[in-house]
Amino acid sequence: MKLVKKIGLPIILITMMAVLAACGGKGDKGGAGDLEGSVVIDGSGTVFPLMAKVAENYMTNEQEGVSVEVSRAGTSAGFKKFLAKNGTDFNNASRSIKNEEKAEADKLGIEVQELKVALDGITIVINKDNKWAKELTQQEVIDIFTAEKGKKNWSDVRPGFPNEPIKTYGPNENHGTYEFMFEKILEEQELPGGINLQQDYSTLVDLVSKDKNAIGFFGFGYYENNKDKLTAVKIDFGKGPVEPSLETIKEDGDYAAFTRPVFTYLNVNHAKEKPEVLDYAIYLMENAQDVAKETGFAPLSDEDKQTSLETLKAMKK
Repeated sequence: MKLVKKIGLPIILITMMAVLAACGGKGDKGGAGDLEGSVVIDGSGTVFPLMAKVAENYMTNEQEGVSVEVSRAGTSAGFKKFLAKNGTDFNNASRSIKNEEKAEADKLGIEVQELKVALDGITIVINKDNKWAKELTQQEVIDIFTAEKGKKNWSDVRPGFPNEPIKTYGPNENHGTYEFMFEKILEEQELPGGINLQQDYSTLVDLVSKDKNAIGFFGFGYYENNKDKLTAVKIDFGKGPVEPSLETIKEDGDYAAFTRPVFTYLNVNHAKEKPEVLDYAIYLMENAQDVAKETGFAPLSDEDKQTSLETLKAMKK
């Protein structure tokens, strides 16, 4: 009898595994089973860490036969690759699609689906040796990053600040972060003539970390991954200084004025033609909240997540 028990357990386990396998393995969440093919993604450098992590998880845990390629040309440059014949499957964006981009999509017959994937906070960063500007008002930030205000030295910003030149840094025009800063926060006021704009975020981190008088801006995730090299400025929006964090970065929270949603845009034509593209989109939205927290983003609401999932799953019909 003891021998039967020892043999019986493995048999039961094997039987259970066989039943589970018959019910489906990888790809169950998207309901697609085992897939092969490729998914091509470009766009926002801000959204890149989130999408790269989702892609890694998808290829490792969900669909080993699907290759997901994620690049980071920048939001605007990415839209040019997305809105093209045989363009990319997704374009990550740290701003909403523009009317002229929508018109181009219509002209090309590309159906586009916007998917909000997370929330990000524009983070103002300074050098670790800068001890005087750890807290700034919203207006002081605007003054520093607009040419019209003529804030050339730190002492021009506030009495008591050192009489040293301000060195401003930020991402270049290819990035949605630049556009959000220019259009939403600065209200399209001209940036300082001497601002150093860069394509690569790691270059910005390096430049600010080596310049005591530097002040720059980019998404919270890049600060979160480099907080040993930089200081995030607390911003006073009128009710006291607020530090950017996963708790304060919300569309209706204390950091709301500098908070923005970030997106990926799906080529619906491709999603309907290639099962792996739609399967990846569904997997992305099912896992975006968890991956957002891991990569320096505030997660979506359950309502936003569910709305996107319903839209995507309807495409399978």
